[in-house]
Amino acid sequence: MQTTKTKLSVRLKKIARIVFIFVGALLVALYMFQEKLIFQPTSLKADYAFKFNQSFEEFTIPTTDGEQLNALIFSPADSSKGLILYFHGNAGNLQRWGQYAIDFTKLGYTVLMIDYRGYGKSTGTPGEKEFYQDASTVLTWAQQHLTFTKLIFYGRSLGAAVASQLATQHSPNLLILETPFDELAGVVNPPMQAMLSWIPLRYQFSNKLHLPQIACRKIIFHGTNDWVVPLRSAEKLKPLLSPNDQFFLIEGGSHRNLREFDTYHQHLAEVLH
Repeated sequence: MQTTKTKLSVRLKKIARIVFIFVGALLVALYMFQEKLIFQPTSLKADYAFKFNQSFEEFTIPTTDGEQLNALIFSPADSSKGLILYFHGNAGNLQRWGQYAIDFTKLGYTVLMIDYRGYGKSTGTPGEKEFYQDASTVLTWAQQHLTFTKLIFYGRSLGAAVASQLATQHSPNLLILETPFDELAGVVNPPMQAMLSWIPLRYQFSNKLHLPQIACRKIIFHGTNDWVVPLRSAEKLKPLLSPNDQFFLIEGGSHRNLREFDTYHQHLAEVLH
């Protein structure tokens, strides 16, 4: 009997050692490859020709540290109601994101989109501080080269934190956040969140820190079935909203398809009237 217990004890110790090694290796991998998980750019050749179902203009915007940001401007058919600076999510490039401009140009707005450094044709290496710098650079460029009477910042997913951070420095007329998280750590599933105490993220992208500093009206769109940014994360931003702000919940919406719902377009038209 004692021999059986001894064998079982040895076996359990071996299993515990294997689990410990596996978890340790996983923690190291997560810490070392955070950039690969967070930033997922798709590069484009410098001579790549964009194709969209509406007219656009392409520009190159220089940064103060020597990088080049690729930008697209989409204009409405008639006179413009204002300018929307659109900050996209963590993956892809402007060929993907430029297709969303029609949702705003049909409502009478000019849309300026950029690829962050390291994305598409933009040069440089992605990073949180660098994204914020790029957003400020593009706003300054727009103020110098474009004419507009109304200014709106629109941020999608990771871009929501870029838009909200910019709004803490330069107050727009309106801030719209689509599928935002409270902070980057809020995207991690609860069972994995305990691991962050061992491998703290090097990036925050924190909307919950930005929103209390923002004076303008704030609008949030989020779907009930978002498996990328859990609804519970976005709902942590609700207490930070003012009475004039709005949180629109799109029933059945997920992370990538809110524009497929009529309720999204109805609410968007309401706030961009």
